[in-house]
Amino acid sequence: MGKADEMEALIAEVSSCRDCGLHKTRNKAVPGEGSIDAGIMLIGEAPGSNEDMQGRPFVGRAGMFLDELLGSAGIKRKDVFIANILKCRPPGNRNPQAEEIRSCTAYLDRQIALIAPKTICPMGNFAASYILEKYGLKPEPIGRIHGKTFRVKNLLLDARIIPLYHPASAVYNPNMRYTLIEDFKRISDE
Repeated sequence: MGKADEMEALIAEVSSCRDCGLHKTRNKAVPGEGSIDAGIMLIGEAPGSNEDMQGRPFVGRAGMFLDELLGSAGIKRKDVFIANILKCRPPGNRNPQAEEIRSCTAYLDRQIALIAPKTICPMGNFAASYILEKYGLKPEPIGRIHGKTFRVKNLLLDARIIPLYHPASAVYNPNMRYTLIEDFKRISDE
């Protein structure tokens, strides 16, 4: 089975997943999208209401700002892969629960292994904590580690991890825009 076929099979699994209670309240699962040969993978927390309706990641206001951030760094959205740690929207946009993260991240882990990105950018505390811990690094609050580069080279991954604030943070606090723009420029550095 080729890489594209593997991703299609994974997307089908996500779309029919019943591993946690979130499937009961979702409209559409949001498996992720982008280039399966992407050098950069962006990982958010969970789908919001627009994403839940469309089945695509980052299509609401935070998604529009994400597109702006990528453009400011000279990166095209079609050239990255965008996913979330949860593939279904938590009711009322609440935080992901530990059992939901445990149930859902097996899909994300498979996506990372399949894509083998050279740069992984977890966006927000939940995504940063999960990714850092998965690769043996100490999770810290995003306010301390945003924009910093962590190198991981082991049997599972040979990549940079650059934790970022979630784009929604600037939607709710316009003072965050400059910080996010500066941090996103670091993605294309190296």
